[in-house]
Amino acid sequence: MSIYELQTLTVRGTPQQLGEQHGEALRSQINAFVAMRFEATAEFLTALGHRSLAPLVDIARQSLAIHAGWHPEGHQEHCAIARAAGVDAAELYAAANMTDMRDALAYAGRVPHGLPADAEGCSTVLLPGAWTADGQQLVAQTWDLNPQDLEYVVAIQRIPSRGPATWSVTCTGCLSLVGMNSSGIAVGTTNIKTQGSRPGVGYMGILHRMLSLDNFTNAADACSTAPRAAAHTYWLADGQQLADWETTAWSVTRRTPSDHPLVRTNHCLIEAHAHHEVEAPSPSSRARLQRLRQQVERSHGHDLASLKRLFADRSDGVDSINRLPEDGQGTATNSVVVCEPATRRMWACRGPADRGHWYELGFGTE
Repeated sequence: MSIYELQTLTVRGTPQQLGEQHGEALRSQINAFVAMRFEATAEFLTALGHRSLAPLVDIARQSLAIHAGWHPEGHQEHCAIARAAGVDAAELYAAANMTDMRDALAYAGRVPHGLPADAEGCSTVLLPGAWTADGQQLVAQTWDLNPQDLEYVVAIQRIPSRGPATWSVTCTGCLSLVGMNSSGIAVGTTNIKTQGSRPGVGYMGILHRMLSLDNFTNAADACSTAPRAAAHTYWLADGQQLADWETTAWSVTRRTPSDHPLVRTNHCLIEAHAHHEVEAPSPSSRARLQRLRQQVERSHGHDLASLKRLFADRSDGVDSINRLPEDGQGTATNSVVVCEPATRRMWACRGPADRGHWYELGFGTE
């Protein structure tokens, strides 16, 4: 079995310069990524009775305009990536924020509750210091989506002219996904689906703005007040604080642990949101949540090694935390990230935890 290597890219300067360097360096991969994402989205939407992707691109164009007003720097960087790569900015926005843009098309109004669940999903763990080996908070997650995305996973170090430097494990052509900044702010997300989605800022734009900020309070405010397009959960950590948010396009609920870990998969845990879910929780989401709770609560001495083992777990077969392309579930673990915000240490791999080469991504060489 071959080991997946993680491509890295460092960009520097203004938002426009960051985007231009990104788009130029990864031009061919970005074009292939957009084409692949559109093919996958067309299959999803066709199953729901949508025959054209034109309305999806129109929603993305509206969303991009909303993004411009909410976070101009992120908008500038996105548009510069698109120009440098030679792709339409709205099409890139639709591809990058695929789950939100398609939900805004498919789930804008009332839809039947309890549609059959798809297999997408991620697994997250937020550990207070009392539960770790060295007393420092640890936050971690798998990022699971289309198996085809594995070819486009990249770790991008952004060193902006203003604000903290950031590392994010994301996809080519995209803003931030799971990552941390040089101020010790770490962020991540899992996907959920609820009614009432709409044109708005995509989840990558929200994470990107959170990472651009240098303190927990401001990042939390950006998460909770964003004009969101669709439902997602978000997590945020620094050296002292942990929280996650279960959000829809129209509502947000925060969970803050006291001395107990928080774990997440891909169904709503807030009753008011669960009532509006468009899919029944999948067997995978339920099994992964139960397994996370069992494994995380078994020990107070967690560290990087124990989290690697947790994310490599195959105890539940195709419903396991570690999701493999050969499972044939339409999803796979495309990357895994572990962050220790207090020490500004971040580790990541491309692909499943037991198949990717692990890298430490730091801030000591800016």
